[in-house]
Amino acid sequence: MIDIAGPPLATLSPAVAEVSSGDTGWVLAASALVLIMTPALGFFYGGMVRRKNVAATIMQSFIIVALISVQWVLFGYSLAFGPDKGGFIGGLEWAGLRNVGLEPSDTYGTTIPHQAFMVFQLMFAIITPALITGAFAERIKFKAFLVFILAWSTFVYDPIAHWVWGSGGWLFKLGALDFAGGTVVHISSGFAALMAALVMRRRLGYGREPMEPGNVPFIVLGAALLWFGWFGFNAGSALASGALATSAFVVTNTSAAMAALTWMTMTWWLGGKPSVIGAACGAVAGLVAITPASGFVTPMAAVLIGLGAGVFCYLACRLRAKMGLDDSLDVWGCHGIGGIWGAIATGLFATVAVNAAGRDGLFYGNPGQVGIQLAAVGASMAYSFVGTFIILKVIDKVWGLHVNEEEERAGLDLAQHGERAYEMQGL
Repeated sequence: MIDIAGPPLATLSPAVAEVSSGDTGWVLAASALVLIMTPALGFFYGGMVRRKNVAATIMQSFIIVALISVQWVLFGYSLAFGPDKGGFIGGLEWAGLRNVGLEPSDTYGTTIPHQAFMVFQLMFAIITPALITGAFAERIKFKAFLVFILAWSTFVYDPIAHWVWGSGGWLFKLGALDFAGGTVVHISSGFAALMAALVMRRRLGYGREPMEPGNVPFIVLGAALLWFGWFGFNAGSALASGALATSAFVVTNTSAAMAALTWMTMTWWLGGKPSVIGAACGAVAGLVAITPASGFVTPMAAVLIGLGAGVFCYLACRLRAKMGLDDSLDVWGCHGIGGIWGAIATGLFATVAVNAAGRDGLFYGNPGQVGIQLAAVGASMAYSFVGTFIILKVIDKVWGLHVNEEEERAGLDLAQHGERAYEMQGL
């Protein structure tokens, strides 16, 4: 059933001659930029956990690159982007990349090889489940982690990606705007993280023992690399090297910068000192919020989006802490709330002056777009929330989710992997 060999080069269709080398070069470069975001996330998360869990946390991000790369080729891409089946999911006609060759697709990225579009989308499929890992850091079994990532990517991410980006997807046909993944990536992962924090028990000593980040430079390094890679994430979603990619690049940087300044200022105002970690988290929140809007809004709108991200995500993280919810690394506050704000802001600030293929938002005379964006937010949020609950409960019943108390106290580095992140005395 699966054509492992793929199409022979000698039989490619004449459409190959229509491939734009400039567009292809940009999309492949953007794919590499997005790929580096997942190990960057490993450093960002690895700096936030205690030192006995650093290697295990980085490993979670790293191994997802391998696991989802294989899943995507075997069947994930076909489920997300293959021929539509009722607006909900793609079929298996493209399993094993059958019919996904080096000629352009009729539907996706029509100036680049179909496989270039496929590999660009692979990078989004990789980082989305990696974001969730911050919610169960320091306490999940590695076996349970692997099963969860594979199941969640297949049964949650792939359908939502099809709804929003797939030809025939029901949210796509409804007119929802999501340029680079506000609903598909950030809301889905943010609310999966919220459910994971609700289902899984809190870390031992949570709220009683200090659980300060173990490596602040790792956090800043990870955030900086995420910022760098995000230009591929957003500007690459133009799927062409031109004006739209340039606009997305500019607004991405603007929102991240404004949110970093805002979050830092909030910590200074309410906490008395400008937080280094706060500035890094603010930049990430601004990147999250601009993601769905990046191909549709002006630079001044990006300033407002970044400002909102810095305020809303900071307050959400404070609320989470007051509630005693052990979303270990604030995935819900940054990605769930940031994604919601970004999706709504797209409905407010989108303009066809930036992207003629988009739609105007509320402030450009189309208030109905806000309602469409809210429908996409609600559907993605609810589906991910419920789907994650089911997957976690099944895994817990079959294999168990948590390491035992002795392993948790020793740290996952030794308990799950038999290795230490740090061997220097005193660390």
